Amino acid sequence: MRGGDPDAALYWMAKMIESGEDPRFIARRILICASEDVGNADPRALMIASAAFQAVELVGMPEGRIPLAQAATYVACAPKSNAAYVGIDAAILEVKKGKRRAVPNHLKDATMDKEALGHGKGYMYPHGFPGHWVPQEYMPDPKIFYEPSDEGEEKKIKERLSKWKRKT
Repeated sequence: MRGGDPDAALYWMAKMIESGEDPRFIARRILICASEDVGNADPRALMIASAAFQAVELVGMPEGRIPLAQAATYVACAPKSNAAYVGIDAAILEVKKGKRRAVPNHLKDATMDKEALGHGKGYMYPHGFPGHWVPQEYMPDPKIFYEPSDEGEEKKIKERLSKWKRKT
C-alpha cells in the first residue's frame, strides 16, 4: 500500500487471508497505513480504513475480505504524506529532551478564579474573526513540528498555514 501498488496490496492480502492471518490484524495494518503513510494528503483514507475494520468485526469472514480489499486499494492509490507521523515524533522527542514551555495565560481555563490568576485574559476567540483565525500565541518559543507536503489535500493545508503566517 505504501508504494502505491493496489495489485500487490491485493495479492499480499490474499496470501495472508489464505494462510489464516487474523483479518483484524490485516484491518489494523490498513488502518495504520492510512494514517502513517497517507495522512492528511487524503484524510478519507483513515475513515475508509476504520469503516473496513468495523465491517470485518460486524460481518466476519469470508465477506470481510471485500471491505478489506476496498480499503487496501483505496489506501494504495491515495496520495501519500507522513508529515503528521513525522511531526508527532518530533514533538515527542522535544518533550523527552526536557524542552518545557508554559501554557500562555490567555489559553488557560478561565472558569475558576480567573481574575486572580490571569487565566483567559487577552484570549481572542478565533471564530469571532474573519477566516476563523487570529494571530495569537499558542506556544511560547514556537517550533515547527508539522510540515505539510504538496500532496493531495495537504497542499491546501500548507497554503492555509502559509497564509496565516504571513498575517503574523
